[in-house]
Amino acid sequence: MSFEELRSVVEVPEAGDAPLIMAGPCSAETEEQTLATARQLAAGGLKVFRAGIWKPRTKPGGFEGVGKEGLAWLKRVKEETGMLVATEVAMRSHVEQALEAGIDILWVGARTTANPFAVQEVADTLKDMGATDIAVLVKNPVNPDLELWIGALERLYNVGVRRLGAIHRGFSYYGSGFYRNLPQWHIPIELHRRIPQLPILIDPSHMGGKRELIGPISQQALDMKFSGLMIESHCSPDEACSDRSQQVSPEALRIILSSLVVRNEHRDTENLQNLRQQIDSIDTELLELYGKRMEISREIGKYKKEHSMPVVQESRYDDLIKSRVAAAVRMGMSADFMKTVLQAIHEESVRQQIEILNRQEPDMDGHLV
Repeated sequence: MSFEELRSVVEVPEAGDAPLIMAGPCSAETEEQTLATARQLAAGGLKVFRAGIWKPRTKPGGFEGVGKEGLAWLKRVKEETGMLVATEVAMRSHVEQALEAGIDILWVGARTTANPFAVQEVADTLKDMGATDIAVLVKNPVNPDLELWIGALERLYNVGVRRLGAIHRGFSYYGSGFYRNLPQWHIPIELHRRIPQLPILIDPSHMGGKRELIGPISQQALDMKFSGLMIESHCSPDEACSDRSQQVSPEALRIILSSLVVRNEHRDTENLQNLRQQIDSIDTELLELYGKRMEISREIGKYKKEHSMPVVQESRYDDLIKSRVAAAVRMGMSADFMKTVLQAIHEESVRQQIEILNRQEPDMDGHLV
């Protein structure tokens, strides 16, 4: 597959266009709940309804979706509201049943994306059924693996699917934290850099895991010029069978969406250009300072070599991290950001010093020792 080809066939909204919004419940639980949610969303002007029919759960015994029965409810949503309907598929039978029900958009979930065999089965089924013209969205894999994400897109592209898009829902990590799934924005940004015309939607529901984070994450996504949002919305979110804490009512969603600001990148001003020039100048100064810092690191490496000292001195490094991070936080920067910067600088300093320690010097007779 050639990504040059992919760039030429995938369509993405023009800059400044309204973002694509897909909304609906985590799961289609009953016909009444599905239709009630869809009607409220349609009344709010939304055009794409999403709902899970088959729900992969971490452990057995949880709500695993209503299965094929729910497809008839999505069909009614489409007929009554005129909305396009979307659902998740993970295997051949899912694809076959979804296509028979007239589903407009399929998405491949994070767990499925992590399994190349499953993705290939979905792709082969679309090819076998002559349905490669359907729109398919691919969520990022559970773990932060860009190549695996791209590989899933390639498998679909290779069977003839051209209406491709991606969904960023964050990445799993061990333990608890502010997000349910870490954004790790640099990964979807790199995906966009590699395939500029690929539409990338952001899933703030799964990323945040809490309804109060949907608005802030959505605004952040639009500020970074992603193509749209997939948001979980339920007519009675506190009674949902799955992921109730990250779902919002259609009315709450309307308020969230009305508060979002879509930036127009064409509104460039002389002031903005001046600010960008200042950034460029500061970046140059930073590079020069980093260069000077590494010169000192090499001098330290020479000293350590002459006195048979180890390269890494943990107490010094720990003290440096604590003091610099605290100073950065006082200046309005995040602790995680400064830790990342300092760790990168430290690794390069260690590399430079090890290079000095391993360098062979000529003796009085010109022999390397």
